[in-house]
Amino acid sequence: MPAERRLYVGPSLRRLRRERGLTQSDMAADLEVSPSYIALLERNHRPLSAEMLLRLAQTYAIDLSTLGGDAESDERARLGAALKDPIFADIDLPALEVADVTTNFPGVVEAFLRLYTTYQQEHLALADQGTEGAEATDPVAEARRFLAARRNSFPLLDDAAERLAQRVAEHASLTAYLQARHTLRVRRVPPKVMVGSTRRLDYHRRQILLDDELDAASQNFQLALQLAYLELRQEIAGVLKEGAFATENGERLAHRALAGYAAAAVLMPYSMFARAVEARRYDIEALSRQFGASFEQIAHRLTTLQKPGQEGVPFFFIRVDEAGNVSKRLDGAGFPFARHGGGCPLWNLHQAFRTPRQIVTQWLELPDGQRFFSVARTVTTGGGGFGRPRVERAIALGCAAEHAGRLIYTQGQPGLGPETATPIGVTCRLCHRSDCTARSAPPIGRQILPDDNRRTSAPFGFSDS
Repeated sequence: MPAERRLYVGPSLRRLRRERGLTQSDMAADLEVSPSYIALLERNHRPLSAEMLLRLAQTYAIDLSTLGGDAESDERARLGAALKDPIFADIDLPALEVADVTTNFPGVVEAFLRLYTTYQQEHLALADQGTEGAEATDPVAEARRFLAARRNSFPLLDDAAERLAQRVAEHASLTAYLQARHTLRVRRVPPKVMVGSTRRLDYHRRQILLDDELDAASQNFQLALQLAYLELRQEIAGVLKEGAFATENGERLAHRALAGYAAAAVLMPYSMFARAVEARRYDIEALSRQFGASFEQIAHRLTTLQKPGQEGVPFFFIRVDEAGNVSKRLDGAGFPFARHGGGCPLWNLHQAFRTPRQIVTQWLELPDGQRFFSVARTVTTGGGGFGRPRVERAIALGCAAEHAGRLIYTQGQPGLGPETATPIGVTCRLCHRSDCTARSAPPIGRQILPDDNRRTSAPFGFSDS
Protein backbone atom coordinates (compact mmCIF):
# COMPACT_ATOMS: atom_id res chain seq x y z
CA MET A 1 0.00 0.00 0.00
CA PRO A 2 1.63 3.31 -1.03
CA ALA A 3 2.46 5.81 1.73
CA GLU A 4 0.08 8.73 2.09
CA ARG A 5 1.41 11.84 0.36
CA ARG A 6 1.65 14.76 2.72
CA LEU A 7 0.71 18.18 1.40
CA TYR A 8 2.78 21.16 2.60
CA VAL A 9 1.38 24.47 1.33
CA GLY A 10 2.89 27.08 3.65
CA PRO A 11 3.77 29.82 1.11
CA SER A 12 0.51 29.27 -0.83
CA LEU A 13 -1.56 29.50 2.34
CA ARG A 14 0.23 32.65 3.40
CA ARG A 15 -0.37 34.22 -0.03
CA LEU A 16 -4.07 33.28 0.16
CA ARG A 17 -4.39 34.89 3.57
CA ARG A 18 -2.64 38.09 2.55
CA GLU A 19 -4.61 38.45 -0.67
CA ARG A 20 -7.77 38.50 1.46
CA GLY A 21 -6.35 40.98 3.92
CA LEU A 22 -6.41 38.53 6.83
CA THR A 23 -4.16 38.13 9.82
CA GLN A 24 -3.37 34.66 11.12
CA SER A 25 -5.88 35.24 13.91
CA ASP A 26 -8.58 36.18 11.38
CA MET A 27 -8.02 33.02 9.34
CA ALA A 28 -7.92 30.86 12.46
CA ALA A 29 -11.31 32.23 13.53
CA ASP A 30 -12.77 31.59 10.07
CA LEU A 31 -11.54 27.99 10.04
CA GLU A 32 -12.26 27.35 13.75
CA VAL A 33 -8.68 26.45 14.59
CA SER A 34 -6.00 28.10 16.69
CA PRO A 35 -3.73 30.91 15.33
CA SER A 36 -0.73 28.78 16.29
CA TYR A 37 -1.97 26.00 13.98
CA ILE A 38 -2.19 28.47 11.07
CA ALA A 39 1.34 29.61 11.88
CA LEU A 40 2.57 25.99 11.83
CA LEU A 41 0.89 25.39 8.46
CA GLU A 42 2.47 28.53 6.99
CA ARG A 43 5.90 27.47 8.20
CA ASN A 44 5.43 23.99 6.70
CA HIS A 45 5.73 22.52 10.18
CA ARG A 46 2.40 20.74 9.66
CA PRO A 47 0.94 19.17 6.51
CA LEU A 48 -2.46 20.28 5.30
CA SER A 49 -5.05 17.56 6.03
CA ALA A 50 -7.82 16.65 3.59
CA GLU A 51 -10.39 17.98 6.04
CA MET A 52 -8.61 21.35 6.32
CA LEU A 53 -8.21 21.49 2.55
CA LEU A 54 -11.96 21.15 2.09
CA ARG A 55 -12.65 23.66 4.85
CA LEU A 56 -10.41 26.19 3.10
CA ALA A 57 -12.16 25.61 -0.21
CA GLN A 58 -15.63 26.05 1.33
CA THR A 59 -14.77 29.03 3.53
CA TYR A 60 -12.97 31.09 0.89
CA ALA A 61 -14.60 29.67 -2.26
CA ILE A 62 -11.29 28.84 -3.89
CA ASP A 63 -10.13 26.35 -6.48
CA LEU A 64 -8.03 23.72 -4.73
CA SER A 65 -5.41 24.04 -7.46
CA THR A 66 -4.55 27.50 -6.11
CA LEU A 67 -2.83 25.71 -3.23
CA GLY A 68 -0.69 23.71 -5.62
CA GLY A 69 2.60 25.44 -4.90
CA ASP A 70 2.79 28.54 -7.10
CA ALA A 71 3.49 30.73 -4.05
CA GLU A 72 6.37 28.48 -3.06
CA SER A 73 7.76 28.83 -6.58
CA ASP A 74 7.40 32.61 -6.32
CA GLU A 75 9.29 32.72 -3.04
CA ARG A 76 11.95 30.39 -4.43
CA ALA A 77 12.36 32.76 -7.36
CA ARG A 78 12.49 35.82 -5.07
CA LEU A 79 15.07 34.15 -2.86
CA GLY A 80 17.11 33.10 -5.86
CA ALA A 81 17.06 36.62 -7.26
CA ALA A 82 18.10 38.13 -3.93
CA LEU A 83 20.97 35.68 -3.59
CA LYS A 84 22.37 36.87 -6.93
CA ASP A 85 23.26 40.17 -5.29
CA PRO A 86 27.04 40.78 -5.47
CA ILE A 87 27.20 40.79 -1.67
CA PHE A 88 26.70 36.98 -1.80
CA ALA A 89 29.08 36.39 -4.73
CA ASP A 90 31.63 34.42 -2.70
CA ILE A 91 29.07 31.98 -1.21
CA ASP A 92 28.28 28.68 -2.97
CA LEU A 93 24.47 28.45 -3.04
CA PRO A 94 23.25 25.56 -5.24
CA ALA A 95 19.69 25.84 -6.60
CA LEU A 96 18.75 22.63 -4.80
CA GLU A 97 19.67 24.13 -1.42
CA VAL A 98 17.62 27.23 -2.18
CA ALA A 99 14.63 25.01 -3.02
CA ASP A 100 15.08 23.00 0.19
CA VAL A 101 15.23 26.15 2.32
CA THR A 102 12.09 27.54 0.67
CA THR A 103 10.16 24.30 1.22
CA ASN A 104 11.32 23.46 4.71
CA PHE A 105 11.97 26.85 6.27
CA PRO A 106 9.47 29.34 4.80
CA GLY A 107 9.65 31.47 7.95
CA VAL A 108 13.40 31.86 7.59
CA VAL A 109 12.91 32.77 3.93
CA GLU A 110 10.32 35.38 4.91
CA ALA A 111 12.69 36.88 7.48
CA PHE A 112 15.60 36.93 5.03
CA LEU A 113 13.56 38.56 2.26
CA ARG A 114 12.28 41.20 4.67
CA LEU A 115 15.83 42.03 5.77
CA TYR A 116 17.03 42.07 2.17
CA THR A 117 14.19 44.42 1.19
CA THR A 118 15.19 46.74 4.03
CA TYR A 119 18.82 46.62 2.90
CA GLN A 120 17.83 47.48 -0.68
CA GLN A 121 15.68 50.43 0.38
CA GLU A 122 18.39 51.85 2.61
CA HIS A 123 20.92 51.34 -0.18
CA LEU A 124 18.68 53.24 -2.60
CA ALA A 125 18.07 55.98 -0.04
CA LEU A 126 21.80 56.59 0.18
CA ALA A 127 22.08 56.57 -3.59
CA ASP A 128 19.29 59.14 -3.81
CA GLN A 129 21.42 61.52 -1.74
CA GLY A 130 23.82 61.69 -4.66
CA THR A 131 26.43 59.17 -3.64
CA GLU A 132 26.50 55.74 -2.06
CA GLY A 133 28.52 56.98 0.90
CA ALA A 134 26.70 60.26 1.33
CA GLU A 135 26.49 60.01 5.08
CA ALA A 136 30.24 59.57 5.31
CA THR A 137 30.63 63.07 3.87
CA ASP A 138 27.79 64.67 5.82
CA PRO A 139 29.61 67.20 8.05
CA VAL A 140 26.98 67.07 10.81
CA ALA A 141 27.13 63.26 10.89
CA GLU A 142 30.94 63.43 10.92
CA ALA A 143 31.00 65.72 13.94
CA ARG A 144 28.40 63.61 15.76
CA ARG A 145 30.38 60.42 15.13
CA PHE A 146 33.54 62.08 16.43
CA LEU A 147 31.80 63.01 19.70
CA ALA A 148 29.84 59.76 20.04
CA ALA A 149 32.95 57.60 19.58
CA ARG A 150 34.41 59.32 22.66
CA ARG A 151 31.09 59.42 24.56
CA ASN A 152 31.42 63.20 24.59
CA SER A 153 34.17 62.93 27.21
CA PHE A 154 37.56 64.60 26.78
CA PRO A 155 39.55 64.31 30.04
CA LEU A 156 42.55 66.21 28.63
CA LEU A 157 40.34 69.23 27.95
CA ASP A 158 38.75 68.87 31.39
CA ASP A 159 42.17 68.93 33.07
CA ALA A 160 43.39 71.94 31.07
CA ALA A 161 40.12 73.82 31.66
CA GLU A 162 40.26 73.07 35.38
CA ARG A 163 43.72 74.62 35.63
CA LEU A 164 42.51 77.64 33.68
CA ALA A 165 39.48 77.95 35.98
CA GLN A 166 41.83 78.08 38.97
CA ARG A 167 43.73 80.95 37.38
CA VAL A 168 40.48 82.78 36.64
CA ALA A 169 39.34 82.25 40.25
CA GLU A 170 42.27 84.36 41.44
CA HIS A 171 40.54 87.35 39.84
CA ALA A 172 37.12 88.74 40.55
CA SER A 173 35.55 87.51 37.31
CA LEU A 174 36.14 86.40 33.74
CA THR A 175 36.02 90.06 32.76
CA ALA A 176 38.77 90.94 35.20
CA TYR A 177 40.91 87.97 34.12
CA LEU A 178 40.62 88.86 30.42
CA GLN A 179 41.65 92.40 31.20
CA ALA A 180 44.60 91.37 33.39
CA ARG A 181 45.89 88.44 31.30
CA HIS A 182 45.07 89.56 27.75
CA THR A 183 44.48 93.32 28.10
CA LEU A 184 41.06 92.80 26.59
CA ARG A 185 38.22 95.00 27.78
CA VAL A 186 34.71 93.56 27.77
CA ARG A 187 31.98 95.84 26.42
CA ARG A 188 28.26 95.11 26.30
CA VAL A 189 26.64 96.94 23.40
CA PRO A 190 23.20 97.03 21.69
CA PRO A 191 22.34 94.53 18.91
CA LYS A 192 22.47 97.25 16.24
CA VAL A 193 26.17 97.71 17.00
CA MET A 194 26.80 93.95 16.91
CA VAL A 195 25.25 93.66 13.42
CA GLY A 196 24.02 90.10 13.79
CA SER A 197 26.74 88.87 16.16
CA THR A 198 26.45 87.90 19.81
CA ARG A 199 30.21 88.05 20.47
CA ARG A 200 33.05 89.68 18.56
CA LEU A 201 36.74 89.93 19.33
CA ASP A 202 38.15 93.26 18.19
CA TYR A 203 41.93 92.81 18.36
CA HIS A 204 42.65 96.29 17.01
CA ARG A 205 40.81 98.03 19.84
CA ARG A 206 41.66 95.30 22.37
CA GLN A 207 38.07 94.58 23.30
CA ILE A 208 35.45 91.85 23.36
CA LEU A 209 32.00 93.02 22.36
CA LEU A 210 28.92 91.25 23.68
CA ASP A 211 25.28 91.69 22.72
CA ASP A 212 23.81 93.37 25.81
CA GLU A 213 20.52 91.50 25.34
CA LEU A 214 22.16 88.18 26.20
CA ASP A 215 21.20 86.86 29.64
CA ALA A 216 23.88 86.50 32.30
CA ALA A 217 24.45 82.78 31.71
CA SER A 218 24.90 83.32 27.97
CA GLN A 219 27.28 86.25 28.48
CA ASN A 220 29.43 84.18 30.85
CA PHE A 221 29.49 81.31 28.39
CA GLN A 222 30.52 83.56 25.50
CA LEU A 223 33.38 85.00 27.58
CA ALA A 224 34.49 81.48 28.58
CA LEU A 225 34.29 80.42 24.94
CA GLN A 226 36.48 83.33 23.85
CA LEU A 227 38.94 82.45 26.62
CA ALA A 228 39.02 78.82 25.45
CA TYR A 229 39.92 79.99 21.94
CA LEU A 230 42.67 82.19 23.39
CA GLU A 231 44.28 79.81 25.90
CA LEU A 232 43.21 76.25 25.07
CA ARG A 233 43.72 76.35 21.33
CA GLN A 234 46.63 73.89 21.44
CA GLU A 235 44.74 71.38 23.60
CA ILE A 236 41.66 71.57 21.36
CA ALA A 237 43.80 71.05 18.25
CA GLY A 238 45.46 68.03 19.86
CA VAL A 239 42.12 66.35 20.54
CA LEU A 240 40.88 67.21 17.05
CA LYS A 241 43.85 65.43 15.48
CA GLU A 242 42.46 62.14 16.80
CA GLY A 243 39.57 62.40 14.33
CA ALA A 244 39.56 61.46 10.66
CA PHE A 245 37.38 63.95 8.81
CA ALA A 246 36.39 63.70 5.17
CA THR A 247 35.09 67.27 5.01
CA GLU A 248 36.39 70.61 6.18
CA ASN A 249 32.97 71.54 7.52
CA GLY A 250 32.85 68.35 9.60
CA GLU A 251 36.18 69.22 11.17
CA ARG A 252 35.06 72.79 11.85
CA LEU A 253 31.86 71.61 13.52
CA ALA A 254 33.85 69.24 15.72
CA HIS A 255 36.30 72.07 16.54
CA ARG A 256 33.39 74.28 17.56
CA ALA A 257 31.94 71.51 19.72
CA LEU A 258 35.28 71.02 21.49
CA ALA A 259 35.62 74.75 22.13
CA GLY A 260 32.13 74.77 23.64
CA TYR A 261 33.10 71.75 25.74
CA ALA A 262 36.19 73.57 27.02
CA ALA A 263 34.16 76.71 27.81
CA ALA A 264 31.68 74.70 29.87
CA ALA A 265 34.58 73.00 31.65
CA VAL A 266 35.99 76.42 32.61
CA LEU A 267 32.65 77.54 34.06
CA MET A 268 31.93 74.16 35.67
CA PRO A 269 35.31 72.58 36.52
CA TYR A 270 35.10 68.81 36.48
CA SER A 271 35.97 67.93 40.08
CA MET A 272 33.83 70.67 41.61
CA PHE A 273 30.94 69.96 39.28
CA ALA A 274 31.06 66.18 39.81
CA ARG A 275 30.89 66.64 43.60
CA ALA A 276 28.00 69.08 43.33
CA VAL A 277 26.12 66.77 40.98
CA GLU A 278 26.22 63.88 43.42
CA ALA A 279 25.37 66.11 46.39
CA ARG A 280 22.30 67.51 44.60
CA ARG A 281 21.37 64.17 42.99
CA TYR A 282 21.45 65.57 39.47
CA ASP A 283 18.92 68.31 40.19
CA ILE A 284 19.42 70.41 37.06
CA GLU A 285 17.63 73.52 38.32
CA ALA A 286 19.55 73.54 41.62
CA LEU A 287 22.85 73.08 39.79
CA SER A 288 21.87 75.89 37.43
CA ARG A 289 21.57 78.30 40.37
CA GLN A 290 24.77 77.06 42.00
CA PHE A 291 26.92 77.58 38.89
CA GLY A 292 25.08 80.53 37.37
CA ALA A 293 24.45 78.52 34.21
CA SER A 294 21.35 77.87 32.15
CA PHE A 295 19.26 74.71 32.31
CA GLU A 296 20.58 73.63 28.92
CA GLN A 297 24.21 74.34 29.83
CA ILE A 298 23.91 72.15 32.93
CA ALA A 299 22.17 69.36 31.01
CA HIS A 300 24.86 69.53 28.34
CA ARG A 301 27.66 69.39 30.93
CA LEU A 302 26.06 66.35 32.59
CA THR A 303 26.70 64.33 29.43
CA THR A 304 30.47 64.79 29.84
CA LEU A 305 30.97 63.17 33.26
CA GLN A 306 32.84 60.06 32.13
CA LYS A 307 36.36 60.90 33.28
CA PRO A 308 38.03 57.62 34.39
CA GLY A 309 37.83 57.28 38.17
CA GLN A 310 35.30 60.10 38.49
CA GLU A 311 32.43 58.81 36.35
CA GLY A 312 28.92 60.11 36.80
CA VAL A 313 25.68 58.79 35.37
CA PRO A 314 26.07 58.27 31.60
CA PHE A 315 23.49 60.46 29.86
CA PHE A 316 22.23 61.09 26.37
CA PHE A 317 21.08 64.57 25.31
CA ILE A 318 18.87 65.74 22.47
CA ARG A 319 17.45 69.13 21.48
CA VAL A 320 14.52 69.51 19.07
CA ASP A 321 12.32 72.30 17.79
CA GLU A 322 8.52 72.18 17.58
CA ALA A 323 8.73 70.57 14.12
CA GLY A 324 10.87 67.75 15.52
CA ASN A 325 14.11 68.85 13.87
CA VAL A 326 17.17 67.79 15.88
CA SER A 327 19.65 70.63 16.38
CA LYS A 328 21.92 68.94 18.93
CA ARG A 329 22.45 65.34 19.91
CA LEU A 330 24.98 63.74 22.26
CA ASP A 331 25.08 60.15 23.41
CA GLY A 332 26.90 58.76 26.38
CA ALA A 333 24.21 56.26 27.38
CA GLY A 334 23.86 54.02 24.35
CA PHE A 335 20.55 55.44 23.15
CA PRO A 336 19.88 54.45 19.51
CA PHE A 337 19.05 57.81 17.95
CA ALA A 338 17.53 57.76 14.47
CA ARG A 339 19.91 59.09 11.84
CA HIS A 340 17.09 60.19 9.56
CA GLY A 341 13.41 61.04 10.04
CA GLY A 342 11.46 62.21 13.05
CA GLY A 343 11.41 60.78 16.54
CA CYS A 344 8.65 58.87 18.30
CA PRO A 345 5.60 61.05 19.12
CA LEU A 346 4.97 58.97 22.26
CA TRP A 347 8.15 60.34 23.83
CA ASN A 348 7.06 63.32 25.94
CA LEU A 349 10.06 65.29 24.75
CA HIS A 350 7.77 66.31 21.88
CA GLN A 351 4.94 67.15 24.28
CA ALA A 352 7.05 69.40 26.52
CA PHE A 353 6.00 72.40 24.42
CA ARG A 354 2.52 72.11 25.97
CA THR A 355 3.92 72.97 29.42
CA PRO A 356 6.71 75.51 28.81
CA ARG A 357 9.57 75.63 31.34
CA GLN A 358 8.15 72.71 33.34
CA ILE A 359 10.12 69.52 33.82
CA VAL A 360 8.40 66.37 32.60
CA THR A 361 9.76 62.88 33.26
CA GLN A 362 9.04 59.57 31.61
CA TRP A 363 10.16 55.96 31.61
CA LEU A 364 10.80 54.69 28.07
CA GLU A 365 10.99 51.18 26.65
CA LEU A 366 12.42 50.46 23.21
CA PRO A 367 11.22 47.56 21.04
CA ASP A 368 14.25 45.46 22.07
CA GLY A 369 13.32 45.82 25.75
CA GLN A 370 15.90 48.45 26.74
CA ARG A 371 14.53 50.93 29.26
CA PHE A 372 15.56 54.54 29.83
CA PHE A 373 14.52 57.42 32.08
CA SER A 374 14.01 60.80 30.42
CA VAL A 375 13.91 64.33 31.85
CA ALA A 376 12.57 66.92 29.40
CA ARG A 377 11.88 70.64 29.43
CA THR A 378 11.60 73.54 27.01
CA VAL A 379 14.35 76.17 26.76
CA THR A 380 14.34 79.58 25.10
CA THR A 381 17.06 81.30 23.13
CA GLY A 382 17.00 84.82 21.76
CA GLY A 383 14.66 87.50 22.99
CA GLY A 384 16.15 89.89 25.49
CA GLY A 385 14.06 92.81 24.30
CA PHE A 386 10.62 93.63 22.95
CA GLY A 387 10.11 92.31 19.46
CA ARG A 388 13.38 90.41 19.47
CA PRO A 389 13.10 86.93 17.88
CA ARG A 390 12.91 83.98 20.25
CA VAL A 391 13.37 80.29 19.55
CA GLU A 392 11.61 77.68 21.68
CA ARG A 393 13.15 74.25 21.79
CA ALA A 394 12.75 71.18 23.96
CA ILE A 395 15.67 69.26 25.40
CA ALA A 396 15.75 65.81 26.94
CA LEU A 397 18.40 64.31 29.18
CA GLY A 398 18.16 60.57 29.72
CA CYS A 399 19.94 57.59 31.18
CA ALA A 400 19.57 53.82 31.24
CA ALA A 401 17.08 52.47 33.78
CA GLU A 402 19.78 50.97 36.01
CA HIS A 403 21.19 54.45 36.73
CA ALA A 404 17.88 56.26 37.23
CA GLY A 405 17.78 55.65 40.99
CA ARG A 406 20.64 58.15 41.42
CA LEU A 407 18.46 60.97 40.05
CA ILE A 408 16.28 63.12 42.28
CA TYR A 409 13.54 62.94 39.62
CA THR A 410 12.77 59.28 40.37
CA GLN A 411 12.07 59.95 44.05
CA GLY A 412 8.62 60.39 45.55
CA GLN A 413 6.81 58.71 42.66
CA PRO A 414 5.14 55.62 44.18
CA GLY A 415 3.91 53.21 41.56
CA LEU A 416 5.90 54.93 38.81
CA GLY A 417 8.91 52.86 37.86
CA PRO A 418 10.48 51.05 34.91
CA GLU A 419 7.50 48.70 34.77
CA THR A 420 5.32 51.69 33.75
CA ALA A 421 7.58 52.53 30.80
CA THR A 422 5.98 53.96 27.67
CA PRO A 423 6.70 51.76 24.64
CA ILE A 424 8.39 53.95 22.03
CA GLY A 425 10.34 53.41 18.83
CA VAL A 426 13.46 55.05 17.47
CA THR A 427 11.53 56.31 14.44
CA CYS A 428 8.44 54.95 12.70
CA ARG A 429 10.34 53.52 9.75
CA LEU A 430 12.50 51.42 12.11
CA CYS A 431 9.86 50.53 14.71
CA HIS A 432 7.98 47.25 14.37
CA ARG A 433 5.30 47.83 17.01
CA SER A 434 2.46 46.84 14.71
CA ASP A 435 -0.39 48.05 16.95
CA CYS A 436 0.87 51.62 17.50
CA THR A 437 -1.92 54.13 16.80
CA ALA A 438 0.57 57.03 16.66
CA ARG A 439 2.46 55.60 13.70
CA SER A 440 3.10 58.01 10.80
CA ALA A 441 4.67 55.56 8.35
CA PRO A 442 4.93 51.78 7.95
CA PRO A 443 8.21 50.17 8.99
CA ILE A 444 10.69 49.17 6.33
CA GLY A 445 10.29 45.61 5.13
CA ARG A 446 6.77 44.87 6.45
CA GLN A 447 3.87 43.69 4.30
CA ILE A 448 0.96 46.15 4.57
CA LEU A 449 -2.45 44.60 5.10
CA PRO A 450 -4.95 45.40 2.31
CA ASP A 451 -8.03 47.20 3.61
CA ASP A 452 -10.52 45.99 0.99
CA ASN A 453 -12.29 43.83 3.56
CA ARG A 454 -10.87 45.02 6.89
CA ARG A 455 -9.47 48.25 8.32
CA THR A 456 -7.37 48.10 11.46
CA SER A 457 -7.57 50.64 14.29
CA ALA A 458 -3.87 51.38 13.81
CA PRO A 459 -2.94 53.51 10.78
CA PHE A 460 -1.42 50.46 9.10
CA GLY A 461 -2.15 46.78 9.47
CA PHE A 462 0.39 44.10 8.66
CA SER A 463 -0.60 40.76 7.24
CA ASP A 464 2.33 39.00 8.91
CA SER A 465 1.44 40.24 12.40
